[in-house]
Amino acid sequence: MAKYRIIGNMTGNSMDAIDLVLTEFDGDKMRDICSYSKPYTKEMQDKIESLRKKVFNKTKSEILNIADFKSIHDEYVRGVACCIDEMLEAYNIDKNTVDAIGFHGKTLDHYPPSMARKDGKKPYTLQIGSGKMLADLTGIPVVYDFRSLYVMNGFEGAPLVMPHNAHIAKTLGDGVYYNGGNTSNFAIVVDYKSVLGADSGPCNEYVDAYIRLKTKESFDKDGMFGLKGKLNKELLAKLFDVGRAYYEMSFPKSGDPQYYHKDEIFRYIDKNNIDFSDVIYTLEYFSAYVAVYALTLVDESIYIPSKFVLFGGGWKNPVVKNSLITLLNGKGYVLKEHTKAFKNLYNRFNKKIDIVETSFGDFMEARLFADMARYKLENKCWEIFEVIDAKKDIVAGVVANPEEKRNEYDDMICEASNGWR
Repeated sequence: MAKYRIIGNMTGNSMDAIDLVLTEFDGDKMRDICSYSKPYTKEMQDKIESLRKKVFNKTKSEILNIADFKSIHDEYVRGVACCIDEMLEAYNIDKNTVDAIGFHGKTLDHYPPSMARKDGKKPYTLQIGSGKMLADLTGIPVVYDFRSLYVMNGFEGAPLVMPHNAHIAKTLGDGVYYNGGNTSNFAIVVDYKSVLGADSGPCNEYVDAYIRLKTKESFDKDGMFGLKGKLNKELLAKLFDVGRAYYEMSFPKSGDPQYYHKDEIFRYIDKNNIDFSDVIYTLEYFSAYVAVYALTLVDESIYIPSKFVLFGGGWKNPVVKNSLITLLNGKGYVLKEHTKAFKNLYNRFNKKIDIVETSFGDFMEARLFADMARYKLENKCWEIFEVIDAKKDIVAGVVANPEEKRNEYDDMICEASNGWR
């Protein structure tokens, strides 16, 4: 079985940093060689957020005609390439020993089949980031555009992490593997197989955005704001009600910031003059709340382990993490309409809740795309449960090899962007 050394990259919706990890694969045995993270500047965060609004529901040709699209795109890809070079130099690693880069790109819009069917429209997903450009800048082959083929075959295209969680379960065991990123998502792993996975709802999305709006900080580091606040029950109810259509949707489903109606929530907060610390605490409590609520939608036929493996930056916030633990243990405030559903969930746990935090956790999403790149290089189907159940054999991703004197790039936008049909 071939061995690979692959750099995984993730630049999530939260826009906090460029995350990299160099992982060595020997079959499903994984060993992280080094990792690297570089925070985004406020200027770059603002550029991407502005571009996100401009590209919403736009076709590829419309996006390419946006005046500053190419400059922002190129700055983004160059930033990733620069970080890769910095990591390799910092750890004295010869890039000729690296087989590939697993490059996710930047998601700016996501309209999966679950939402499209409901609206009677056609699905699409939008990630920007030229794999060819990154290959040329780094001199390393790049595997990218992992989501398009799934969406074009009628699948959600997100989350993709479930098979990677199953690979890690060979070391850590069965459990509910829960990612706390901009959007939270979970994978239920039983007998080393992912039997269900889906996005849950916002984790960092509300909190980070509100803190950037009201302070000079980028996020609630160590709960410095949230720990001073208390739960506003009316705001909690409003948060769920505004996104109800998404939160109550059955599986499979994948999320996107547009479904959480952030601007409407922020207008509600300002109109009602809610104390800042109470706002932050309630937004953080809600992050844990929707993560638990999502599990109440899991079909009774599926066993839910009592072990929870947490990864992603969202759980580093003490309010979010402690609220999750409190809710999983049958304590904490629950909206009246959910009392029965939460009680039923607690009765499904046959053991005391066990919370596990792992060294694999900090760069889980970056390593995911290194793992997916490995599968592409081996021409293997990534074992997403809904794809396997449908008996589809989809090998996701596109490979770009470095070339000289290539000045134009035709892959700045993923294949399954709006209008792909």
